[in-house]
Amino acid sequence: MAVKIHFLPDDVTVTATVGELLLDVAERAGVTIPTGCLMGSCHACEVELEDGDTIRACITSVPPGCDELVINLFSDPTW
Repeated sequence: MAVKIHFLPDDVTVTATVGELLLDVAERAGVTIPTGCLMGSCHACEVELEDGDTIRACITSVPPGCDELVINLFSDPTW
């Protein structure tokens, strides 16, 4: 099943498949998400969903049951 992933503020939309890691989707779309440990514990890859929830892109996959997912990228000068 295809899901549209919309990255803000870059305004980039790409189609992804359910189960695909969000970090991989972002890379394929040309969107940079900072990374650190790639295991989720350092929180460098933290992004915000449209509803305000934060997730870690390196360990979160595209969920089933949605047509579109809007992801707000943080601008953290630490990473």
